[in-house]
Amino acid sequence: MSIPPFTIFIPAYNAEHTLEEVIERIPAELWEPLCSLFVINDGSADDTSGTVRRIAARRPKVVLCEQTVNQGYGTSVRRGLRQSLETPAEYVVCLHADGQYPPEKLPEFLPYMKAHGVDVLQGSRHKLGTARAGGMPRYKVAAGHLLTWMENQTFDLQMTDYHSGFMLYSRRAVEQIPFERLSYYFDFDLEVIASARARGLSVAELGIPTRYGDEESHLNPILYGLRCLRVMLRYRLGRYGA
Repeated sequence: MSIPPFTIFIPAYNAEHTLEEVIERIPAELWEPLCSLFVINDGSADDTSGTVRRIAARRPKVVLCEQTVNQGYGTSVRRGLRQSLETPAEYVVCLHADGQYPPEKLPEFLPYMKAHGVDVLQGSRHKLGTARAGGMPRYKVAAGHLLTWMENQTFDLQMTDYHSGFMLYSRRAVEQIPFERLSYYFDFDLEVIASARARGLSVAELGIPTRYGDEESHLNPILYGLRCLRVMLRYRLGRYGA
């Protein structure tokens, strides 16, 4: 199946050393159907902006979007989604700047979404059993399994990993989900799933390899876990409905 038109956006914070490799890993056959690749520089203190400009000089579809002050992951994702709606893309991809998630899987993921009518597709690090082999710490594996069990009960799904940031959206999902109301923090992606389920949109996952590098994590696991519990409670209370 051919690749439908799509955009990519990359939330980036202090990513000068990893960003170029991530973009170069995008398979060659995707550059033609790619409408634009937006890099959302979220107030980086390093030369992330300069790195983007150098890449854009040889890849004109790469566009730098500056946020002069760091505003958080959720704010960067909202900016990327807004920018994507200004293109003719049928699908939107959120790709992280640290290289943890595989752009090599997009030739599989994008046709799958179109063939199965999926509105929100998440890459699962647990579906293929690669989490520990890929370097995921044991405490994250255990905590992730517990939260996932609770989330499946809450959202009536059979997912294996709600906490991957490798997210793909149909244009319908981007148009219908009220992203401006969602979190500024890393629980933004879980709120996307909650909002999609509340609107009857299709949510699915496909397996991805797990890769944990030496990059600094900006996620506080205790705060994140508590915020995930809050999302589940708010969903039970009907807070994500239309």
